[in-house]
Amino acid sequence: MSDALPKRVRITEVGPRDGLQNEHTHIDTTIKAAFIRALIEAGHTDIEVTSFVRPDRVPQLADAEALFQALGPAPEGVTYSALVPNMTGLERAREAGVRKIAVFTAASESFNQRNINATVAESIEHFRPVTNEARAEGLAVRGYVSTAVCCPYEGRIEPDAVLDVVKRLQELGCDEISVGDTIGAASPADIARLLDVLVPNITLDTLVLHLHDTRGMAVANATEALRHGVQAFDASAGGLGGCPFAPGSAGNLATEDLIFLLDGLGIEHGLDFEAQRRASATIGPHLDHSLASRVYHAPPLPGD
Repeated sequence: MSDALPKRVRITEVGPRDGLQNEHTHIDTTIKAAFIRALIEAGHTDIEVTSFVRPDRVPQLADAEALFQALGPAPEGVTYSALVPNMTGLERAREAGVRKIAVFTAASESFNQRNINATVAESIEHFRPVTNEARAEGLAVRGYVSTAVCCPYEGRIEPDAVLDVVKRLQELGCDEISVGDTIGAASPADIARLLDVLVPNITLDTLVLHLHDTRGMAVANATEALRHGVQAFDASAGGLGGCPFAPGSAGNLATEDLIFLLDGLGIEHGLDFEAQRRASATIGPHLDHSLASRVYHAPPLPGD
């Protein structure tokens, strides 16, 4: 581990997909499109828009094709991505004009079985034709590794098990790999143990950390990751989020909270904080609960 912090951090905004997938109140496609456009106004260049899963599995994201149609082509310099579970999902994403896809597995066998009814090894083999075809067509590919710290069914996960899955996804040709504390059970010490194993064994600029704030540790865990040289994070506007397949999972690391942390550390990120708050305010009134981000609700500091 090095205490030298990165000079710049890349943020993938996952609010429209990972943030909204667990919402029970129906959100209209036009509202989602306005939310995404507001995120672009805030400076986001990498936005996970939706998921091409079966509509009955995640009803909130059943409008994937309609959403991409409403958005139209991504503005220059902006990448829209989408989660795809299989070849059918890839075909749907391709027809919608998606240029970056994501596939997902877990470090926990039990979570994988309950989520996608497959072992970890089986899930990765299922993705092989998906990633092969996507790469052949010039699409960028992201791989997700869920339950990288703790599984809601198995408990603690060993870092070596996470590294094994990461290496398999690298072998598939994933351009980046998002490693997730899916149920928000990690402390900074857990993140340190995980990154002490991952960082020496993978290319650092392909590693993304995906944190949840179930126990209020997301910002502390992000700080520990920065000390290990992590340069990319997933974050969700207003702290939206939760996983429908992970009992007890709360919202993601809030984009506003991450921006506040990075600004305090003097780390560049390319986002406009007030525009980010406006983007969160675009989606907030359409939820049946308040946004979780602490910084979003905090009053301005004197001089701001």
